[in-house]
Amino acid sequence: MATKASEHETTDQVAGKAHEAVDRAAQTAGKAEEYARQHASHADERVREAAAHGRQRADDVLERVTSYVREKPLMSIGIAFIAGVLYSSLTRRR
Repeated sequence: MATKASEHETTDQVAGKAHEAVDRAAQTAGKAEEYARQHASHADERVREAAAHGRQRADDVLERVTSYVREKPLMSIGIAFIAGVLYSSLTRRR
């Protein structure tokens, strides 16, 4: 009987150590998850800010181009024509 009691104690000790290891792993995983969530949140904020900044810059450029075309319509037509000719000649060679 002493052997069975000894085996039972050993099994209980191994099970206890296994539970401790699982608990430590879960705690570490929880910290890693929190760290990942924080950084993902910050990255999301930065991407949204960059997108808003890009939209603002695009709107500014569009406004300046529209203003230039209204002020100088003939020059704008000439520039568009030359750009089209250049684009056509560059794409035809390939």
